[in-house]
Amino acid sequence: MSVTGISVEERGQYLAAIERLAASHVLHGSESLCKLLRYLAEHSLQNPGVPVKEYQIATEVFGRPADFDPHLDSAIRVQAGRLRVKLGEYYSSEGEQDPVLVELRKGTYTLSFHTRQITPRAQLESESASAEKQKRQRTQHVLLNWSASILALSVLLAAAVAAIVVKWESRSQVAILDPPAAPAVFRTFWKGFVSGPEEPWVVFSNAAFVGRPETGMRYRNPTRDSGAVILDHYTGVGEVLAVHEIDRVFHVLNREVRVKRGSLFSLDDAKNNNLIFVGSPAENLSLRDIPMNQQFVFQRLASGARAGDLAVVNLHPRSGEPPLFLGSPSNIPLTEDYAVVALMRGMNPTESVLMLGGTSTLGTQAAVEYVCHEDSLVQLLNRLKIPSTGEMKPFEVVLHVKVARGVPVESEIVALRTDDAKQNGD
Repeated sequence: MSVTGISVEERGQYLAAIERLAASHVLHGSESLCKLLRYLAEHSLQNPGVPVKEYQIATEVFGRPADFDPHLDSAIRVQAGRLRVKLGEYYSSEGEQDPVLVELRKGTYTLSFHTRQITPRAQLESESASAEKQKRQRTQHVLLNWSASILALSVLLAAAVAAIVVKWESRSQVAILDPPAAPAVFRTFWKGFVSGPEEPWVVFSNAAFVGRPETGMRYRNPTRDSGAVILDHYTGVGEVLAVHEIDRVFHVLNREVRVKRGSLFSLDDAKNNNLIFVGSPAENLSLRDIPMNQQFVFQRLASGARAGDLAVVNLHPRSGEPPLFLGSPSNIPLTEDYAVVALMRGMNPTESVLMLGGTSTLGTQAAVEYVCHEDSLVQLLNRLKIPSTGEMKPFEVVLHVKVARGVPVESEIVALRTDDAKQNGD
C-alpha cells in the first residue's frame, strides 16, 4: 500500500508496526538497525514518494562526516541489507500474524507498508482441531476392523511418532525464537565491544601489491615501486575466515559488526569507535597510524638467513624467552606460525582496540579463532587471572600456532604481558 495520502489512523498503525519490530526478539539489542528502521519509516511517512539517499542515511543516522562517499564505503548498504534480512526473519516467525507488513525492497531505502487480512490464530487452531478430529474418527473406523493386537500396536506407534514430531517441532521453535545464551567467557571478553551504542568496526587487512595475478604479484616496496600501480583489493584466506568467525560470535551475543577493508579505514573512524583489526601491521597498513603493541611488534628482518621474513619481535624478553618469534621459512610449506592478540585502549580511552594478527594469513586466522572459541578463551582468561564476571584490561600475548595442510590446528600462549606487569617494570 502506498503511503501517499494516508490517514491519521493509518499512520498510527504503521508507526505501531515499526515499534513492534523494534521491540521484537529479532531486532532486540541492535540499536543501529532500530535507529535505521525508525528513520526510514519517518522519512517514508513524511515524504511519500521521495526516495532517501544513501548519503542522507550516512550523515543523519550514523553520524558520518560530510565527505562521506558511498562509492568507497559500503557500510550503509550493508546495514540496509541486514535490516532487510531481519524483516524477513520477523514476518516468518513472531510477526506472521501482524496486520501490517513493513517491506524494504532491494535497491531502495524506502519503506513500504502493506495491510494484511490475517485469519485469527484461534480460528486457524479451531479449524485445525476440527480437521484433526474428523481424521481421528476416520482412522478409528478403519482400526475397528483390525484385531485388538494390531489396534494396540498401531495406537502405540502413532503416539510415539506424534511425541517425536511434537518434541522435534518444539525444539526447532525454541531454537528459532530463543537462541542459546552466549557463554560467560564470551560476555566477559567481548563486553567492551558489545556494550557501546554503535557496532564495532572490524577492519581486515588488504596489503598493497604491485604486479598482476596472472603474471605474479608481490608486496609493494615504497622505495622501488613509487610509480607502480597499486592493487589494494586482495586479502588472505585466513582473514576471510576470521571475519566470518567474528560475525558468528557477535551473532551469539545478539549484536552486529561493521566491516571495512584496511585501505579505506581513516583516523576519523578510529576516534570514537571500538575497533577490531584482523591482520598484522605488515598487511593491515592502517595499524601503522594507531599506537598499538608495546611489547610484541611485527617486523621484517633486514639481514641474516631469514632476511625479508616477518617476525614477532619481543622487545623486552623475559628469562627463557627468545628475542624473535619466527614461523616456518618462506621457502618451505608452512607448519608453524606465530600470532599476536593485543587488547589496547583506543584513541578515545573509553573505547577498545583489539589487534589479531599473525606473521602469515593462517596465523591471523588462528589468533581470531583463539578469541572466538570458548575453550581457548577460558585458557586466556585463566592466564590473565580474570574471573568470569571480571573486566578486561589491556594485554598482549604471543601464540605459537601449529599448521597442518594449510589449516591452523593448535595454538598455545608462549608469552604474555599485562598492563599491571608493564607498570611494575616486568
